[in-house]
Amino acid sequence: MKLHTRYIFSMGELYRKDNSLAFKNEKETKYLPIEGVREIYCMNEVSINTKLLDFLAKNGIILHFFNYYGNYSGSFYPRKNLISGRVLIAQVASLQNREIIAKSIVKGIALNIYEVLYHYFRHGKSELKALLEYLKFDALNLLDKANNINQIMFIEGQIWAKFYDSFELFLDESFALGKRVKRPPNNPMNAMISFGNTLLYTKTISAIYQTHLEQSISFLHESSEARFSLSLDLCEVFKPIIVFKTIFELVNLRKINIKKHFEKKLNFCLLNETGRKIFVQSFEERINETILHSKLK
Repeated sequence: MKLHTRYIFSMGELYRKDNSLAFKNEKETKYLPIEGVREIYCMNEVSINTKLLDFLAKNGIILHFFNYYGNYSGSFYPRKNLISGRVLIAQVASLQNREIIAKSIVKGIALNIYEVLYHYFRHGKSELKALLEYLKFDALNLLDKANNINQIMFIEGQIWAKFYDSFELFLDESFALGKRVKRPPNNPMNAMISFGNTLLYTKTISAIYQTHLEQSISFLHESSEARFSLSLDLCEVFKPIIVFKTIFELVNLRKINIKKHFEKKLNFCLLNETGRKIFVQSFEERINETILHSKLK
């Protein structure tokens, strides 16, 4: 059975009703079948109780919490049922090849950014040629010569920085990024990047939950950085083709509007509720799209 994601955008109470889920807000009560649910995103203030958590745990459903402003608060991560000592031992043993795996992750980032930008190059943005050559040749050569994780992460940082600088070549100037600012985002582009990256990070947490892999053993990021550091590793590779392609589509097709879909204050800028709904819809369409690998298809 294909598993689905449920999003809750309004304030209310989520609780167990017999062998189903129920969500009650000011207007109505909705009943949600438990079958086929992989994860639930609470994008507003949602009340829960231990009876619900026990029910979700028995059904292996992860609950992700975001606050009113769209910032990620945390996840309810049920005890794993898929446990394999053999896989754990192999995962730990693979740390001996940490640099090789970390290089593969960064190479994946570079090549996926290349694929995203090549679309705009084919449609007349010849100014991207130098960056495309850097991504396909220079960056990979530099990675081959890197001797440690710090050098690999430095190259990764350079790749992202050059990618961000290229936005001005194919996006409306009203969505200029300027400098990448995370906490808190300071303009609409930074707001969408932060929100999209967080969605993908939590999606990766849910995907790894369905495997025997241990979330805390990672290769590019230090294992001690976060409980879900393997999710940090793996989601990086897919950011260009999922998060950034979602953003570029929203901007270039004018589905998102600076005046209507953002909340801007003196020192921060965030997607408002309508903006988050528009983003989530495009994000879900993108992540559920079938993408054929150029060599494995």
